[in-house]
Amino acid sequence: MLLVAIVIWCGNLEYRKLALSDEGRYSEIPRYMAQSGDWVTPRLNGIKYFEKPPLQYWATAAAYNVFGEHHWTARLWPALTGFLGVLLIFHVGARLYGVSAGLYAALVLGSSLLYTGMAHILTLDMGLTFFLGLALTGMLLALDPRADARTNRVWMHVAAAGCALAVLSKGLIGIVLPGAVIVLYMLVKRDFALVRRLHLVTGGLLFLAISAPWFIAVSIANPEFPQFFFVHEHFARYTTTIHHRYQPWYYFVPILLLGILPWVVTLCDALIGAFKRPRTTGFDATLFLLLWSGFIFVFFSLSDSKLPSYILPMFPALALLIAVRLTTIDARALAWQLAPLPVIALAGLLAVPYTVRLASAAIPAGLYQSQMPWLYAAAVVLLAGGTAAIVCGWRGQVRRAVVVCAFTGLATTQLLVISEDGLSPAHSTYHLVQKLKPDLKPGVPFYSVGGYEQTLPFYLKRTVTLVAYQDEMAFGLKHEPQLAVPDLAEFERR
Repeated sequence: MLLVAIVIWCGNLEYRKLALSDEGRYSEIPRYMAQSGDWVTPRLNGIKYFEKPPLQYWATAAAYNVFGEHHWTARLWPALTGFLGVLLIFHVGARLYGVSAGLYAALVLGSSLLYTGMAHILTLDMGLTFFLGLALTGMLLALDPRADARTNRVWMHVAAAGCALAVLSKGLIGIVLPGAVIVLYMLVKRDFALVRRLHLVTGGLLFLAISAPWFIAVSIANPEFPQFFFVHEHFARYTTTIHHRYQPWYYFVPILLLGILPWVVTLCDALIGAFKRPRTTGFDATLFLLLWSGFIFVFFSLSDSKLPSYILPMFPALALLIAVRLTTIDARALAWQLAPLPVIALAGLLAVPYTVRLASAAIPAGLYQSQMPWLYAAAVVLLAGGTAAIVCGWRGQVRRAVVVCAFTGLATTQLLVISEDGLSPAHSTYHLVQKLKPDLKPGVPFYSVGGYEQTLPFYLKRTVTLVAYQDEMAFGLKHEPQLAVPDLAEFERR
């Protein structure tokens, strides 16, 4: 199963063109880093870019140096950390609840629509999720009542390292979320003696030893960094609509229900069972998982800046809760919980031909038609696999039903992700650059007038000069205005 999962997991990393803003942005920053040799100051299109810390940039730049600049090396870090997260959740599930629970947790996590999809899209969220999952693992195993003093000390330091690497992945959220959950747990449980088992002094020193050096180095090299990163990118992003991502408070409800497919009904069953479960006198791992999931969901729901991937760090905890339920579930009850899958698949089969109605000037009907075969394949796999899983459950074969459902979910998500490549002429500059290459002689200037296509520098293998455009590079251009042309008049003069 592990070998088959690896093949399916890695099979589409090179196939798809880099698309949309995130994949272009997070492929270009490490490309320029590897080219320039400056591993302290991140730059987007050669312009200072301080919105996020550098851990993923470092990893991707290293992959470029070793393996070359390809689609798969650009996506390697989220794919690798996503798969390692599946293995990690197997380990912690097996340690806490038994080997069957560990297996089920890995299968659930590795087949959930949002988790699997984000592991194959180039953003920073999967790296953050993995290291927060490492922090969660460390706390669960360190505070387990069966843990001796040495085990407690080792795993709490693993948790501290996980928090530090999460901070280097996406900022202060890497320490805010775990810290808030542990405080919330002590308040709910009224177990303040737990502080003695957290190793705050040595864990804090380890946290600073890992996370602080880059922040110090980049602040010395760029005195403007601290105010922008800590105030603008954290406080202002959370409390205002400065990034134009305002959504209603219930925004993440449908994201969660869709993102946990094919396990959405089982999730509801698992949450009800976890709430009804009697609380234990010692450390209560189930309560901790509920608080972890609930706090992350509420925290981002209250934010004035929302994106679907923000709740991704919930998913390892939810996978563990679902796995615990699967170890005790009646086989026919599981079959009923999987019953919506063939219905969704049939609805998908009927809906595919209508995707051409989404056509616009930006995305012509022909592109949607090229996407349709992959959408049909995804619906067929979901229909066949979902039906087979239901049959296994109806025959009393719980484990077989879970395995079939998990691989169905993984394959379906991968086909949906692959289908996006049909739209790549509208979402990626790959095709444009192939046409331009014969005219791109060395030394010829390249201007981007009134806009900026994020994937362009990666495919050109060089930066472009912005004209009358700043957007997210406004802060960098404020400090290095000579890197762009401010307006059309100056562009005409040049």
